Amino acid sequence: MTSSWLFKLRGELTKGQKIILGVSGFIFLIIIWAIFTGGEKPIIPKAIFPHPLRVLSAFRELYVENELFMNVCKSIGLNLGGYIKAIGYALPVGFAIGLVPMLRGAFQKMVDAVRFLPLTALTGLFIIWFGIYSEQKINFLAFGIFIYLLPIVIQRIDEVDDVYLKTVHTLGANYWQTIRTVYMPAVISKLSDDIRILTAISWTYIIVAETSADQGGIGSLIYRTGQRLGRVDKTVACLILIMVIGMFQDKVFAYLDRKFFPYKYQIQETYDAKNSLKQVSLLDAVWDFVIILLTWLFIGIYILFTVNEWTSVLGDVKPLTYLFGDALWTIHVVFALILLYQLRNLYLKFASKS
Repeated sequence: MTSSWLFKLRGELTKGQKIILGVSGFIFLIIIWAIFTGGEKPIIPKAIFPHPLRVLSAFRELYVENELFMNVCKSIGLNLGGYIKAIGYALPVGFAIGLVPMLRGAFQKMVDAVRFLPLTALTGLFIIWFGIYSEQKINFLAFGIFIYLLPIVIQRIDEVDDVYLKTVHTLGANYWQTIRTVYMPAVISKLSDDIRILTAISWTYIIVAETSADQGGIGSLIYRTGQRLGRVDKTVACLILIMVIGMFQDKVFAYLDRKFFPYKYQIQETYDAKNSLKQVSLLDAVWDFVIILLTWLFIGIYILFTVNEWTSVLGDVKPLTYLFGDALWTIHVVFALILLYQLRNLYLKFASKS
């Protein structure tokens, strides 16, 4: 029946139903994959697409023979570097163009036009400008994110409700106070969702950047061990790994969005202060606890490894340099921000008790 919960148009699913259907869909996909690629004479030849068990074996080979963990860390470092630079450029430039009529009139058309640049054709220019090392890859990735993020910043500025602007104007807010108390919170809270969407684009361009020079990374691994040697199983294994990392990044961004902008999860229909926020499920509570525990664990490991970079207390091997190479500065920036945030929370917690 079309009125059942399975076929109702835009019907709501419970979390239990989502989990059951999600697992069922995954199992169904694996079975179909195995059927089409299994047997002595598979429907899809092994040279075109491998069997699931062969892909699992490829993961082991990548880890043992091709330093999979190191390559993953290098790609993550480049990805973080691209995001840091792109956000650092897009926010001030976007606010300037979006808020100042003179700048909008001068540059709005160019901002719209630059989105149509074929980024894959620009790799040669970035190699000429920045060389072939991590600086070139990070700047290429940052530019790829920047040209999509900049118009979104301007659009989010246009979407700020005039009610808030009239309110602060009535209260006597000046130019900078209006930007700080109205525009920045409104724009950044919405921009967090846009940044999550750009995660997929960032991984697309990072693969392009890494194939420009064989210096590690998942993209380089795909080209070197997968395509060049004809190992389709390793190529598929790397692609699956990218999807898993992307999904994990999306979960992290969703968690940060809920922490930094809790009012976005407020139930609009209720005026009861006690029930104005959506109920946190047991899974959400467990996830929060795991995130906090892992955060402090990673901070401790990071501090130990950072000290080792200067003093060699763990020996001559420097894990951070080995794993992230020239992109190590991105890890320092991320952990510095995490540490500052955690220390701020601790200060506020103790200050509230005193």
